[in-house]
Amino acid sequence: MPSVCVLMRTKNSETTLGQALVGLFGQRAPGFELVVVDSGSTDATRSIAAQFPARLACIEASAYIPGRVLNRAIAETDAELMVFQNSDVVPLDPEALARLLSAFDDPLVDAAFARQLPRPEAEGWVRRDYASAFPATGAAPDWMPYSLPFAAMRRSAWQKRQFYERAWGSEDAEWGHAAKRAGKTIRYVSEARVMHSHNYTLNELYGRRFIEGEADAFIHQEPQRTFDTFRRCLRAVAGDALFHLRERDLRGLLLAPARRTVAFGAYHRGRSLGERRLSAGDHDVSQGQRTVLSRYRSGP
Repeated sequence: MPSVCVLMRTKNSETTLGQALVGLFGQRAPGFELVVVDSGSTDATRSIAAQFPARLACIEASAYIPGRVLNRAIAETDAELMVFQNSDVVPLDPEALARLLSAFDDPLVDAAFARQLPRPEAEGWVRRDYASAFPATGAAPDWMPYSLPFAAMRRSAWQKRQFYERAWGSEDAEWGHAAKRAGKTIRYVSEARVMHSHNYTLNELYGRRFIEGEADAFIHQEPQRTFDTFRRCLRAVAGDALFHLRERDLRGLLLAPARRTVAFGAYHRGRSLGERRLSAGDHDVSQGQRTVLSRYRSGP
């Protein structure tokens, strides 16, 4: 079997890390090395990680640029297969990792990612979004080319194209879009099931969508149109209303307009920033970094 290294990024993850690691070490899969990269935790995250057979690397919070952290961590290993697991992702059965890695039995597969199911406490809009992004059967939608919360990649594929570092977020989406344009094969493995979701506050949602907008400027490299953004927002609000009416979710119905307005407004501002940076050849990722990290209670 190819050698396997699991990379896990943490920051103030004490409420989820133990569950994630118990799930990982309960997998019926070939042996693997675990590398945990912690970016300035101030809670019990590091002591929890120390209870498991892992190599812990610690960096300052200000040094956390997702693509850069991943590239450096991968460069310091020699595993043939890299597995990525978020510190709040829990495998739902002991075969999840083995099923994910089975995608690489096909020599043409360069990367693979798992099906994510929402947590029991997930709100209605979160459940709907996850059902759309990670279907129970078939392929993932085109707008979801790759998703790192539970995923794997051949080292050779990473060597040919590393994660981008030009913007703070969406390093998985950027890699996936570029890989598919280059004719690489990415397999969505719906049988590999993990639990992962976020009930974002409006503040957190703003940060998340801002960095996604900034990243999309670099991914797609075409100007956004304000009218199109406004039209997509209205369409999304209408879709939300129908969904919440069917679900008889009055709270969700009332919150939907504010949530979509915040999300699309943040995306538009982030996309505008990305377009300005792209045009100017600006490599400073600090504004997107500050925007998202200042809005999270722990780490994204």
